[in-house]
Amino acid sequence: MIQAMQILQCPMTELRDQIDQELQENVFLELKEQAGETPTPSPNGDEPQDSPPSLEEKLESQYANELDQLERRVDTTPRTPRGSTEDSERRYEMLYNAPDQGASLAEHLMEQARMAGIRPVLMAVVEHIVFSLDEDGRLEESAEQIAADLLVPIPLAEEAVETVRAFDPPGVGARDLRDCLLMQLARFGFVRPLTQRIVESHLDDLAMNKLPKIAKETGAPLDEIKESWTFLRDHLNPHPGAAFRRDDASVVSPDVIVEEVDGQFEVRALRGSIPELSISSTYRTLLKEARNDPKIYEYLRRKIEAAKWFIEAVHQRQSTIQRIASEIVQRQQSFLRHGVQRLQPMKMQDVADAVGVHISTVSRAISGKYIQTPQGIMEMKRFFSGGTKTDDGKLVSQRAVKEKLRQIVDDEDKSSPYSDDQLVDELNKQGVKIARRTVTKYRKALGIESSTRRREY
Repeated sequence: MIQAMQILQCPMTELRDQIDQELQENVFLELKEQAGETPTPSPNGDEPQDSPPSLEEKLESQYANELDQLERRVDTTPRTPRGSTEDSERRYEMLYNAPDQGASLAEHLMEQARMAGIRPVLMAVVEHIVFSLDEDGRLEESAEQIAADLLVPIPLAEEAVETVRAFDPPGVGARDLRDCLLMQLARFGFVRPLTQRIVESHLDDLAMNKLPKIAKETGAPLDEIKESWTFLRDHLNPHPGAAFRRDDASVVSPDVIVEEVDGQFEVRALRGSIPELSISSTYRTLLKEARNDPKIYEYLRRKIEAAKWFIEAVHQRQSTIQRIASEIVQRQQSFLRHGVQRLQPMKMQDVADAVGVHISTVSRAISGKYIQTPQGIMEMKRFFSGGTKTDDGKLVSQRAVKEKLRQIVDDEDKSSPYSDDQLVDELNKQGVKIARRTVTKYRKALGIESSTRRREY
């Protein structure tokens, strides 16, 4: 049961790894494409038994029917042919969409160090600094700390720091954001003094969008402040190491596809990269070894049971996901036709009751799973959300309300953006009544700044 729950919860990519591990640990399992014809047991029931059946005969008699049933079930499991053009094209598409890892920041910097012909004693300190940078390319240690850690003279550590700071990308080796931006400004032949002054003394006000305050303190016109801000935004990079981050390339592979055929939505659970499993024919050879050894008999019995349960668990996973996805599609017809603003409130308990499973089964079945719909690929768990009552008493999903809120902010006058109270009023005009604190909560969840920071001067 624990294994079945784990298999149900596994996304398709992780399930493949689990199947590979099971194939290595259980000799009774093999890939369907590797399996030859499994001989069908043919006990001679009509012949008289002159002696008690051997352990081999008992084992064959006990499990032969089960093995045949399992093999027939595997044969009738809906699947796409492994050699089909569709599978081939999907595999190539996944490969094409996987981003190139490229060189890391440390590798990029060390290549520059080697090209610069740095003397060995300095190279050792430079290498320490390069591998001490954080993912943004900043250096937290001072030259004094580096010298103490490596037991080298402070001037040598200072020279190493300056060497790294001269590398590309500009801003690498900076102490903080201000230092990073000033380093990049120094690479320009000429920079407006106002721009330099803003970075040196008014960076915090700039981050808070307090442009009038900066204009007042610097005595510069607001238009010039805006020009400097635009220059900084367009030409400087506050995270010079970000381009070298090696994020894990996770290709989203949907477990379910929803297609509209003749006005009706059809749900199809995909096997994807899940291999076809079969019971290995080698079990018959191993059975011979069980004739006079109860320990081997018990070992083989456990392995056969494990193989049976594993195939059943994979089969049940596909069936459960299919049933739950079908119920979701049945309840979300409006979303599938019209988009996220028509997403209906839906609870896991409601789907669990309709499908006839426990709510925890629904939770495991949708965990990490994706569904491909006419509205795009999305996580299955995103279909589940609470609701907010409209003027006519209907429930609207929280996600739909958030989408309305985002649309209102996108369409607002940026020179006079809506406050949260005004956002409440705008939602009311669309028939959605929610409290101000809820608007604030949704706004923050969407990553939308306050009206003060959204204002454009």
